[in-house]
Amino acid sequence: MPQHSGQLLAFIPSPPCGYFSLRPLDIHFYALCIIVGAVTGSILAARRWEARGGDRNDVYDALLWAIPLGIIGARLYHVITDWHLYFGATALHEPIDSLKIWEGGLGIWGGVLFGALGAGIYCHRHHLPLTALADAAAPGLILAQGIGRLGNWFNQELYGRPTTVPWALEIYERSHGVSTGQLIGTYHPTFLYEMLWDFLVVILLLVVDKKFVIGYGRLFASYVTLYCLGRFWVELMRNDPASHILGLRVNTWVSGVLFCAGLVYVLIAKRGRRSVAEIAALSARQMGDEQGRDSSSSTH
Repeated sequence: MPQHSGQLLAFIPSPPCGYFSLRPLDIHFYALCIIVGAVTGSILAARRWEARGGDRNDVYDALLWAIPLGIIGARLYHVITDWHLYFGATALHEPIDSLKIWEGGLGIWGGVLFGALGAGIYCHRHHLPLTALADAAAPGLILAQGIGRLGNWFNQELYGRPTTVPWALEIYERSHGVSTGQLIGTYHPTFLYEMLWDFLVVILLLVVDKKFVIGYGRLFASYVTLYCLGRFWVELMRNDPASHILGLRVNTWVSGVLFCAGLVYVLIAKRGRRSVAEIAALSARQMGDEQGRDSSSSTH
């Protein structure tokens, strides 16, 4: 175990490999963490939507739109904001690598934007209130993010500046995704900081939603505000290659701007919440519309 100034430090080791093989397939832990997070967050969102008067199938059906678009948006955000990793004379990867999502690289705000677009399309088609569904989904969304962050540990990515604190993360050289055993250094595990912050935000959102009558998108905006608060200081601790604007990382700017936008929305948006009866009526109506379309189709 690494030593510093004669003191034994219990550094966090990195996994020796980012995947395991089930020939002929290589199963990447990063993808597994994303999947586990998505499933867990979806279950929480569905239960919360049902408790608010909706049909839990609304959530699962909306996810059929939100997840594919969210993944596309998350990858686009990463490639656009870190374009220098894939394009240009000093690129660290080949342009084709920008499509290799299993190797890591998802920008959460691209995922949230495109995922919200997908959910919005579903809600519009089925006459459901997007803000109410977003409020129900907010704790599940940040829970999914927290679980997904564990995938960054397997990929040895999203770590911060060099440090020798006892919880520092060991980073090793890798060849084809497998550690060579050569220690590069020890760094702040910023992925871990963000993961723990995400789990704290889950608890805060659930408590706020239980103690106060909050709706019309204000709980979702609270998620945006709280997440950005943590992400802002996490970004300040990172020093991996990234695009900068006026000396600050793009994600730092985005976190700051969205923090302000979310806070303003929380303060000025409509107070109160749609009643359980109102959401139940809307959900029942869209179920009736679907059954009517199915019956019409079967008669032709």
